[in-house]
Amino acid sequence: MAEEKILMYKGHPLMRKGNLLYYGSMADSHIVMLQILETKEVNGEPIASRVAIQLQLTDPNVKGRGRVVKKGEKSGLYTALDFGSVWLERALAGK
Repeated sequence: MAEEKILMYKGHPLMRKGNLLYYGSMADSHIVMLQILETKEVNGEPIASRVAIQLQLTDPNVKGRGRVVKKGEKSGLYTALDFGSVWLERALAGK
């Protein structure tokens, strides 16, 4: 079986399942979840045009909405991922 490579972005793992992207490690206190809400066609390829961002706690004792620390919505995947990376770095630094 082929070994799976994990995509890294700014030193943290980035995983995708459908329209959901998870940025960060479950071993840390926080992760960022990005959800692609809308796409548009550019040169025949679907491109994310609206993305929801959530900074979440990874504590298994916290359930549901209690996990969400911060949330927002951005235009484009790169902008959303950039905001998410700043939120994650600040949360992991304890700021």
